[in-house]
Amino acid sequence: MRQRAAVLCGAAVIAAGTVTAVPADASAPRPTHPAPAAGLHWEKCATEDYPTLQCASLKVPLDHARPRGRQITLALSRVPHTSRTYQGPLLVNPGGPGGSGLTLAGFVASSLPAKVAAQYDVIGFDPRGVGGSTPALDCLPGHFDPVRPDSLPDTPDVEQANLTRAKSFADACGEKYADVLPYIDTVDAARDVDAIRAALGSAKLNYFGYSYGTYLGAVYAKLYPDRVRRLVLDSVVGPDDVWYDANLNQDLAFNDRHRAFLAWIAEHDAAYGLGSDPERVEAAWYAMRTALAKRPAGGKVGASELEDTYMPGGYYNGYWPYLAEAFAAYVKDEDTGPLVEAYENFGAPDASGANGYSVYTAVQCRDAAWPRDWEEWRDDSWDLYEKAPFMVWNNAWYNAPCAFWPTGSGQPVDVANGELPPVLLFQATGDAATPYEGGVAAHRLLRDSALVVEEGGGNHGITLSGNDCLDEHLAAYLTDGTVPRGDGGEADAVCPALPDPKPLESKAASTSSRGSTLHGLLGFRG
Repeated sequence: MRQRAAVLCGAAVIAAGTVTAVPADASAPRPTHPAPAAGLHWEKCATEDYPTLQCASLKVPLDHARPRGRQITLALSRVPHTSRTYQGPLLVNPGGPGGSGLTLAGFVASSLPAKVAAQYDVIGFDPRGVGGSTPALDCLPGHFDPVRPDSLPDTPDVEQANLTRAKSFADACGEKYADVLPYIDTVDAARDVDAIRAALGSAKLNYFGYSYGTYLGAVYAKLYPDRVRRLVLDSVVGPDDVWYDANLNQDLAFNDRHRAFLAWIAEHDAAYGLGSDPERVEAAWYAMRTALAKRPAGGKVGASELEDTYMPGGYYNGYWPYLAEAFAAYVKDEDTGPLVEAYENFGAPDASGANGYSVYTAVQCRDAAWPRDWEEWRDDSWDLYEKAPFMVWNNAWYNAPCAFWPTGSGQPVDVANGELPPVLLFQATGDAATPYEGGVAAHRLLRDSALVVEEGGGNHGITLSGNDCLDEHLAAYLTDGTVPRGDGGEADAVCPALPDPKPLESKAASTSSRGSTLHGLLGFRG
């Protein structure tokens, strides 16, 4: 994940893939309006930020093998195209699994260059089980209420408390949703995507997915390669790691990213006063964790909640100044207020989080086999903890319901594909949630794909987040199919990362507004 893409790339050259003004093939833009969307009734659901947003719902089979059987409902959103040149629907997904995509449609439509967005109906959706779709899963309300047991199982009692909690969640899901859980998985979600395509009256689909949405898009492309027109995958799930190994790989990468955050604090010792030695700052952070395990801040932030609060910093460095201020206030002034506020802003559960976690667990546990013997989880986690203590055990307990899941598991989809038009991939070299190697592996498996690397970047979800170099590649691809072509190295194009943020005392803005908005929509964990 730390390989230097700039060295491996060589000279990147923009390749062919453009289209004529009035193309003959169906995959190119056509200066016509689409056929009416079959079975969809769009109504205004505008917000202040997205005034042209529309919403609809679509019924799909719970079991696609029984199309006339029980139906469930998907919630959809749309920003309609306004250009005479219409390139079809662009379906967007924020990841998760369990993320709501309704607002993402408005964000993508407003963040793309206006001439590009105008050529697409940008379509958001809540996948089965999520948010506005019905049924919406919520297995065990209050599962993440503070204060939870310490994630570090350094005594048998603490380990048992965490095991009991994980099993209780799995049992609750089985009791409430026994008839639904066998159909909450990525393959069924991909079949839903095709039902959306059909309801929109489009022969082919354009798709843009972040994070887990990259796996959903790759699975859709595997099932329906002839129905893919353009495919953009940003922050790519490792196709060989679904899902147990993916979480182990995350543990190492998040530890690196957390250390980068602590080193950034050390660089700004004048602002935070925690020392200019990264090791000293790291020792202070773990001392804070130990203290909170004994006495939670504000009766809310124990050791596990502290990890929940600081994990988002591994996804997006725009949060670093706020997290650093809370850390410094606790250590220097024994002031717990900023830490509690940071927890409430970044780590605290809410209704959408409870729903998202229920779907996340249902999909991951169903998609692929997980160890059912807790000894394997214990051994792997302790081995990793020696190298990467930051989130190993927090992540293990987050996924531990899969050890007790009430349904069987399927097999990961082999997403290798040689039947697609050019696919555009984006990956940061320091991404913790979907480490760099995943993007490289997908590039290898998706023939004729192009990989754009953000060199030195550590954020998760990198397009439409303020990096103009990345966004130019995205806009070119969505305009006429242009992709960069390198000289055979790992990357086809390399963009430098944006600078790290400045402390809040600085006059410089700590984040771009687009970056903050995007990462609020993407959520965490997948």
